[in-house]
Amino acid sequence: MPKLRSLAALLAVAASPVLAQVAPGQAAPDFSEADTAGKAVRLADFRGKFVVLEWTNPECPFVRKHYESRNMQGLQKEFGGRDVVWLAVNSTVLGHAEHKSGTQMADWMRGQGAAARAVLIDADSSTGRLYAAKTTPHMFVIDPQGKVVYAGAIDDRRSANPADVKGARNHVRAALDEAMAGKPVTVASTTPYGCSVKY
Repeated sequence: MPKLRSLAALLAVAASPVLAQVAPGQAAPDFSEADTAGKAVRLADFRGKFVVLEWTNPECPFVRKHYESRNMQGLQKEFGGRDVVWLAVNSTVLGHAEHKSGTQMADWMRGQGAAARAVLIDADSSTGRLYAAKTTPHMFVIDPQGKVVYAGAIDDRRSANPADVKGARNHVRAALDEAMAGKPVTVASTTPYGCSVKY
């Protein structure tokens, strides 16, 4: 009987609707999620700053591409140094084989030398569904007024090979550089690539 209840719960999660992806020009939906230490982090607390949302999953080879090449950490450190708030979000649902606890995510991120402001554990996938995050990675850049100015892939090399980072056009860096200079974002939306978010 407990197995049936578990199956019903999983089916209910699987059947939950995924909303339309948050698009550039729209207000970024507010959310509150626990970080790896269990502390609540709310998006609205960072109003007035640029924010990057990075959907992540250590089991995904596309995520590992950007960490093994030091690309993701380089962006986190570069823009963290410019007062950009970087939030990594793991929306792998609790109960999935690839779900990571706060401790596991903290250990993995520490091992990678990551420099995100916070790593958030979206164990019920609610924030992932709120943004309709499709892949890991899937990136969103939010301006100080709370509007999304970029949504999509991290770059234009749709592979899991770390060597392909070199020479790629990094959409996140380009969007931040333009937006922070007060310019319109030239490429505001792209199709994300990577592993599917494990809802």
